[in-house]
Amino acid sequence: MADQIRLLVIEDVPQVAQHMRSLLSAQSQIKMLDVVTSGEHALAAVAEVRPDVLIVDALLQGRVSGTQVAEQVRRSEPTVAVIVLTVPQNQVSEDPAMGVDAVLKMPFSGFDLTTLVRKVHERRGVDASRSGSMMVSLFSPKGGVGRTTLAYNLAVAASAKHSVCLIDGSLQFSDLRGLLRAPVTAPSIMNLPTDRIRDADVADVVWKDPSGVDVLLAPPRLEMAEMVTVRDIEKALSILRQIYEVIVVDTRASLSDDVLAFLDASDLILQVLASDTMAIRGLGMVDEAFATIGYPASKLAVVLNRSDSTGGFSRTDLEEALNRRIDYEVVSDGRLVVAANNEGVPFVLASPDAPISVGMRAMADSVTARLREPVPALVRR
Repeated sequence: MADQIRLLVIEDVPQVAQHMRSLLSAQSQIKMLDVVTSGEHALAAVAEVRPDVLIVDALLQGRVSGTQVAEQVRRSEPTVAVIVLTVPQNQVSEDPAMGVDAVLKMPFSGFDLTTLVRKVHERRGVDASRSGSMMVSLFSPKGGVGRTTLAYNLAVAASAKHSVCLIDGSLQFSDLRGLLRAPVTAPSIMNLPTDRIRDADVADVVWKDPSGVDVLLAPPRLEMAEMVTVRDIEKALSILRQIYEVIVVDTRASLSDDVLAFLDASDLILQVLASDTMAIRGLGMVDEAFATIGYPASKLAVVLNRSDSTGGFSRTDLEEALNRRIDYEVVSDGRLVVAANNEGVPFVLASPDAPISVGMRAMADSVTARLREPVPALVRR
């Protein structure tokens, strides 16, 4: 399930752990990953299985208490929501700064348990979306508008000042794999473990592009895309946000579940437009869909590619047709772009003083400046 919450329990009383397992067995939204019986092993378990929510007993026996585990987890894994389990005689105060997002008192019912897990997961997810990273997805409902080329060069331009990961979100056709001349044997998002994932796993899987950008490639064969689930995408993104300051995603011309997983998680969606009747119509239809989903206006921006190739449309014509302003423009330079793409290199490095490269770096600076701005709460469909 795309919305399944991954739960890890730190509990040294077998009867309590079994009670939780029994209460959760009748539902599918919360997956109980494992039970760790020692506070000393809690951090290693969290790093290995990457839970969304942790429940830890305040009365753990041993050298590390439950509240110490909560504090350690908050410092090392700030996106994990922590619930401290206790008894009425042992009062524990809710204190997110110390890792205690909520307190669950025994005895508790299945309703108490599932409601609290969902509540802290939702609340922690909003807090995590405001952390010091940002995710930008490039999207267009029409192919051939230069989306992949812009995504690659935007990522390279942003990498001059930030740590950047570029994701090939075109899972079926792996557009970036083709552009970058990555071999079929190069690892992809499929090589990331789904249940137990560590930072080291990401380092082993990303493609180290000569431009200096880390790239998480799509599968090398079309039919393999079906093996990548929405949950796989969500978990990969949650890890990448902890490692990189900026994540750039090249999506594809579709609003399928995988593309929506990238768009939902994005802080900014750059909608790529060309001076083309079909591209204009498609962008207008997508704007209606995004409004229905509930994306705020601050999450959306329009990039007019090849802005000096008007095709008979002025900027005013385009903005009137879309009923919104164009936020960024990228001029055309067909000879430079085609030559750079044929060599598998970014044009911002091949010819850094060209007007198109200067404009791309300016757009990268403007986009990444949002790192310092408040981020809207996550949209949940």
